[in-house]
Amino acid sequence: MSTNESTLGWSRWRRSWWYHATYYAQTWRGSVAGTVLFPIFYLAALGVGVGHLVTAHAGLVEGHTYLHFIAPSLLATTTMQLGEGESLWPVLASVKWVRNYHAAAATPLEPKDILTGKLTWVVTRSFATGIVYTLVIAGSGALSSWWSLTLPFLGALITLAFAAPLVAYAASVESDASFTTIYRFAFVPMFLFSATFYPVSAYPSYLRPLVQLVPLYHGVALARAAAFGEGQPWALVAHVLVLTAMSVAGIFWGRRTLRRRLVD
Repeated sequence: MSTNESTLGWSRWRRSWWYHATYYAQTWRGSVAGTVLFPIFYLAALGVGVGHLVTAHAGLVEGHTYLHFIAPSLLATTTMQLGEGESLWPVLASVKWVRNYHAAAATPLEPKDILTGKLTWVVTRSFATGIVYTLVIAGSGALSSWWSLTLPFLGALITLAFAAPLVAYAASVESDASFTTIYRFAFVPMFLFSATFYPVSAYPSYLRPLVQLVPLYHGVALARAAAFGEGQPWALVAHVLVLTAMSVAGIFWGRRTLRRRLVD
């Protein structure tokens, strides 16, 4: 590939990213509650309210107060939900209802540029949200390691791991009928049962391996390990590999589904 071709490829997907950034600049107020305020309210209600009861009856949770225990995991759930929220209805609308992806495909942009711009924008937004939420966690006193500086990066990885396959799926369907089912029977259970609010040791022994197979569990474990500077290196590498594999698989799937939907 020549230098000019390489530069052109960079320019194309960057234009796709800029489209999403410009659109969000006009609509960001409507998303502040879901991505920033709601997690803070969760942290206050569960970490302080429920946490007071947990501390009074059970003491520390894995050596931490309940507030400190759940604070990093809420960053993981928030970034997962951001990836889900940006990738189902918005993508289906872009390929079927509003058809702005078709308009983009009529320009020099290729489907892979549209996908790259979309995912890069979602990761950018997740990284910014991760910075804000890391500051909130720090303000609660829940960070005890310099590894906590990686939390925005981990949040971006979690978002990409969920956004990439969901974008690919949304681009392949004709109706949003399955989206509510996915939300109710996949994302809500993941939110509740990924060691987010209590440790894996609280589950019956026969359920623990199942919990550790849930995709969000890997994000929660990474966020908690970064916040506290804990965890076995091999386990942390495994968590990163799982999320990376989800991201890569979703990107390749998305390239196929978007090309089939927009070009073939």
